[in-house]
Amino acid sequence: MNKIWSWIMLGALCALLSACASSSKHANQGVDLPPPDTTTASGAYEGGSDYRVGAQDLLEISVFGVQDLNRQARVNSNGQITLPLLGAVMAGGRTIPELEAELAKRYAEGFLQNPQVTIFVKEYTSQRVTLEGALKKPGIYPLTGKTTLLQAIAMAEGMAEMADLQGVILFRQVDGERKGAAFDIAAVRRGEMMDPQIYGDDIIVVEHSGSRSAFREFLRTVPAWALFLTL
Repeated sequence: MNKIWSWIMLGALCALLSACASSSKHANQGVDLPPPDTTTASGAYEGGSDYRVGAQDLLEISVFGVQDLNRQARVNSNGQITLPLLGAVMAGGRTIPELEAELAKRYAEGFLQNPQVTIFVKEYTSQRVTLEGALKKPGIYPLTGKTTLLQAIAMAEGMAEMADLQGVILFRQVDGERKGAAFDIAAVRRGEMMDPQIYGDDIIVVEHSGSRSAFREFLRTVPAWALFLTL
C-alpha cells in the first residue's frame, strides 16, 4: 500500500513540475518591448495621436456619409495630398488628429455641414528599418505596413548561411536613450519567443556564427528573453 502511495505522490510531483515549466516557458512569450520615442516621427502608426505624417505615406481618407469623397492619397515629396473640392492640402508633419481636424474644417467652409473625417495610414513608407550583418541583402528598407522582426529579416531575403540564429540584436531609441535586445530567431519561429513589432529607425544586426565582435559581448549581458537594455 505504501509503495502504491509513493508512486501516486511521485506522479503528482512530476505533473506539478511539468506544469510549472510550461507556465514559465509561456510567461516569456509576452515580454513588453517599449515603442520608440513618440515625440518624433519615428515608429509605425498604430492609431496613436503622436505619429506625424511623412512623404510617401499612403493615407486612406473617409468622410462619413459622402462616399464620393472617400479615397486614398499618397503624400508627395513636398508633404502635400490632393483631395476633391479642397485641392492641395499640407499633410506632412501633422498628426492624424490634426489632419482630420484640418480637413473637417476646410470641408465645412462652404461644402459640408459638420463633416466627420477619418484618416487611416495604410502605408507609412516614410519609415525605414536598417538591417545589417549576416543577411543575404543587408540594407535600409521601407516599412510599408505593420512589420515584425521575422518579416523585416525576410525583406533582406533572410539570413546568410553563417548567421547566428541566437545572435540577432534589435536596437531602438527609447526615452532619449539607445537600447537593445537580443533575440533567438529559432525560438521566435517555434513560437517560444515573441516576434516583436519593428518601428521606423530601428536597427537590426545579425551576428555571424563564431564571431567575436562587440555585439557578441553585448549578447552575453542580455537576458535570454529579449529585455531592452540601455547601451
